[in-house]
Amino acid sequence: MTDRIKVLIVDDIPETRDHLTKLLGFESDIDVVGAAASGAEAVTMAVALVPDVVLMDINMPDMDGIATTELLAVKCPTAAVVMMSVQGEADYLRRSMLAGAREFLVKPFSSDELTASIRQVWARERDKQSRITAPIAAAAAGASTASTSGEPGIVVAIFSPKGGVGRTTIAVNLAVAAASLGGRRVALMDASFQFGDVGVLLNLNPKNKSIADLANQLEAGEPDELDSYVINHSSGVRVLLAPSSPEQAELITAAHARRVVERLRAENDLVVVDCPSSFNDATLGILDSADLILTLLSLEITSIKNMRLFLEVAEQLGYGAGKIRLVLNRADSTLGIRVADVEHSIGRKVDHTIVSDGRSVVYALNRGVPFFLSNREAQVSQDVLRLATAVVGTAPATASTASAAAESKTKDKAAAKKSLFAWR
Repeated sequence: MTDRIKVLIVDDIPETRDHLTKLLGFESDIDVVGAAASGAEAVTMAVALVPDVVLMDINMPDMDGIATTELLAVKCPTAAVVMMSVQGEADYLRRSMLAGAREFLVKPFSSDELTASIRQVWARERDKQSRITAPIAAAAAGASTASTSGEPGIVVAIFSPKGGVGRTTIAVNLAVAAASLGGRRVALMDASFQFGDVGVLLNLNPKNKSIADLANQLEAGEPDELDSYVINHSSGVRVLLAPSSPEQAELITAAHARRVVERLRAENDLVVVDCPSSFNDATLGILDSADLILTLLSLEITSIKNMRLFLEVAEQLGYGAGKIRLVLNRADSTLGIRVADVEHSIGRKVDHTIVSDGRSVVYALNRGVPFFLSNREAQVSQDVLRLATAVVGTAPATASTASAAAESKTKDKAAAKKSLFAWR
C-alpha cells in the first residue's frame, strides 16, 4: 500500500481552509492532518503532527508565510512547504524559495495543479531523504570511531584570490560530497564573516547560531561543546554559519578564528572552511592552520593573474607546494584560454578540474539545495565527488609534527604578514 501524504493547511481565511480540505479529501493518497489559521499555530501543529507537506498562504496577519516557513525549517525540517499566493511576482517567488519553500502556486489554481505539486514535492523530499539517510548513519558510526581514536581531523580551506569563481558553491558541495562517502564526521565553516552565503546555499537561517555567537563565548572562556552553535544539515554536514549581519564580523578576531578551526578539527574528521577572497588576519590564520588549501581559479585573465600573485605570497608565507592544490572551475568554458595556457602562466600544473553546468548549479542554488544532492548524476557533481575522494585521502599532519612546524615558522610568518599588509 502506498504511503499517504500527510498535509497541513495554513491559511487565515476559514473558507479557503475548508475548500482545500474538501478538495484534497477526494485524493486516496493524501491525508489532511490539520488546518491552521495563523503562522504561530502552524508551527505548533507542525511540531506535533510532523506533516510531509505544508500548504502555506504567504499573506497572514500575525506572521506571514515566509517568516513561518523560515521557522518551520528549524522546528520541523522534514516538512516541505508549498507556498500559495495571489501575487506571482518574481520577488515573492525568490523570497519564498530562500525561506525554504519547495513549490510556489499562484491563486487561483486548479485541483490538478494542487495535487500534482503536493505529490511532486513529496516525491522529491522522500527521494532526497532516502539518499542521505545512509550517509548520515555511516557518518554517525564514523564519529564515534573518530572521538575514541583521538586523531585530529583534516582542515581544508577553500580559497580564491578573486571573487566570482564559485568558491562557496564548491565548498558547500565538497562538504556534502565528502559526507556522502560515509564513515566520516564532516563540518563546514563559513569564514566569510561579513557576507557569508553558506546558509543561503543550504537553506539555513536560524537565529543565534553563528560564529559571532560562539566568539562571545570564547571571550568568556572555552565553551564545553560546539553543538549549540553548529547546525546539523540534512546531508549529514555540521555547519557553522557566518554572522547574520556584516557589523557582527567585527566581533571575530584572528585568534577566535584559529581557536574555532582547532575545535572543529578536534571534533570532526574533515573540516571544510569557505574563506573570503581577500587577505586579512583571520583568513591568514585559517590558511596557516589548514592542512590543505584548495585554491580556485577560472579561465579568465584576471583570475589567472591573481592566482599567480597568490602563489608568490604563499611561498613567502612558507606554504609548501603540497599544501596548495589548484582547482580549475568551469574548466570546459570556451573563453579562448586553454588549460595549458593557464598552467604555463602560473608556472605549475592544475591539480583538479570541475566542468561548467550553469543550469544545474543555479537551479540548485536558488532552491537552497546543493547540486550534489539534487543532481548527483551530473558531470559537475561527479567532478566534485572525485575532488572529495582525493581530499579525504589526505592524511593530516600529526599534532607533534604540526606543532613543530608551526613553531619553526612563527617568526618568518609574522614578518611575512607584516610586509604583506605593508604593500601598497
